[in-house]
Amino acid sequence: MSITTAHFSSESLFANVPPNLVQSIRAFRVVDLQAEAARLGQHFLYAHCSGTNTKQQVLTRIAESFHFPKYFGKNFDALADCLTDLTHKAGAQPGFVVVLEHLPETAKFDKEAREKLLDVFRDAADFWGDKKVQFRVFYSFE
Repeated sequence: MSITTAHFSSESLFANVPPNLVQSIRAFRVVDLQAEAARLGQHFLYAHCSGTNTKQQVLTRIAESFHFPKYFGKNFDALADCLTDLTHKAGAQPGFVVVLEHLPETAKFDKEAREKLLDVFRDAADFWGDKKVQFRVFYSFE
């Protein structure tokens, strides 16, 4: 019985993780999140933000990492559109596992800017949740 329980938990990394959330990466490892996204057939979006210092640099890194269109406006509204409406219009989606690693903690990307960024991802999680599509975001700070 304990083997089955251990086997189940190893198969379901997200067993205790809600389907639509934004949370600190904590004990999760990026490689495990990527593997779970693949196992579930979901999109894995990863942005390593180390070396960025400003909102513009963070948004540019995210846009490049997520392969947003060239015309991406590098502002929070454009980010919201790319995470929701543009992707939704592309057709049915299998779900998303998003990792934002090493978000900066600088004077030019302060707590307010970080919270605004995470709010965009929270709104996207709500958007996809309304459509019954999983959208999990994990983040860390430098």
